[in-house]
Amino acid sequence: METGNIIINVGRQLGSGGRTIAKMLAQNFGYRFYDREILNLAARESGFSERFFEQNDEQKMFGRSFLNYHLPLMGDHHFYSNNNFSQERLFQFQSDAIRKAALESNCVFVGRCADYVLRDFPRVVNLFITADRQERIDRVCERRGCDREKGAALIVEVEERRAAYYNYYTGKRWGQAASYHLCVDSSILGMEGTAELLGDFIRRRFQQP
Repeated sequence: METGNIIINVGRQLGSGGRTIAKMLAQNFGYRFYDREILNLAARESGFSERFFEQNDEQKMFGRSFLNYHLPLMGDHHFYSNNNFSQERLFQFQSDAIRKAALESNCVFVGRCADYVLRDFPRVVNLFITADRQERIDRVCERRGCDREKGAALIVEVEERRAAYYNYYTGKRWGQAASYHLCVDSSILGMEGTAELLGDFIRRRFQQP
């Protein structure tokens, strides 16, 4: 029988309700929940300001140097102030924080390539949440207070960035079924129903009552 903490990794389309569903899973199972919280952990581990991680969250800036960007955002430790700092180092800090959290307790992670970072952990389930496009636009517009044209454009922008980040670091394809254990359209059952469905899948996966 597999041993170790149970890890639930949730990828999501913008406006799909994926983060809310992930939080429901964490609450239902009593697991630790990590979304932007992982940025705070990475900041503490690296000595950089959390704002630095927030500004570069789930982004892959090809060929861009951080030399001109990170100096004002340092924490108390200045030993990373050098020309060799890169997006890969930033990803490494974040990956270290994810692994540390996964070793400490059962967790639900949202995005940030956690499925790839924790690929060698034995008790992992990787999920992807999608939804009807019009429903996603409506949800983004309500959350951001923008019109439908701006909401649709924001979805394209964010998802292109997420896909580039995920594809670059994992060698897999963001949002494609082959990259996950289960992909679900939350429009069909709604967020609560989707969380219940996924909860049953997870219990079966790990043979839990």
